[in-house]
Amino acid sequence: MKIKIAPSLLSADFSQLGSEIKKTEKAGADLIHWDIMDGHFVPNITFGPPVVKKLREMTKLPFDVHLMIEKPDNFLEAFVEAGANMLSVHAETCVHLQRTIHHVKDLGAKAGVALNPATPLNMVEFVLDELDFILIMSVNPGFGGQRFLPSILPKIRKAKEMVESHGLGTEIEVDGGLNEENVPLVVEAGANILVAGYSVYGKGEIARNIRLLRRSVKKAVGSERLGSEPRLENLKKEMR
Repeated sequence: MKIKIAPSLLSADFSQLGSEIKKTEKAGADLIHWDIMDGHFVPNITFGPPVVKKLREMTKLPFDVHLMIEKPDNFLEAFVEAGANMLSVHAETCVHLQRTIHHVKDLGAKAGVALNPATPLNMVEFVLDELDFILIMSVNPGFGGQRFLPSILPKIRKAKEMVESHGLGTEIEVDGGLNEENVPLVVEAGANILVAGYSVYGKGEIARNIRLLRRSVKKAVGSERLGSEPRLENLKKEMR
């Protein structure tokens, strides 16, 4: 399954979003990730449908819209109409999760369910065959630039096992604290959509930063799969 880089605009320059998106596309990103925050489910407030709609004309890249909001059902249509190609809701916020997933797909977008670090995978067990992707948070949502939680690696691995055991093609997305050091571990565990905010927009050139992430991906998908078990253990120790 193709490994996709999805830069998160949460760490981009908000005063230059159009320019940032164009640079991101030119740099070879696969998706544009939008973190939508409401000030209730998470502490911050970010973008609404009008902003997404206005920026939709700036790029042909798919928009991956992550709803970190308390009542996502009230905004599904608005975000798909604004240009969302992928739409994820948090299992923690949906009373009727299956109904919400069906609504997203009926609107024509790919449907995903996001899980906070402490939320167990069994929250998606009985809707797994209806999902296009699972979004596993590797930080507690609400702020950019947080440190990746290594304890999430077994969760990613278990999610991959669940998908494969059901014979599904469900993609596994990981969001939070990803950088060139931990990306090999995340990919090795089973993720194929990598959301990166600060490591793309936080410092240096966007194109250079995306190249560094892709170079790290190759460490995990090369013929030697990270080289050896000792190499894998060394990477884990470096992250502690």
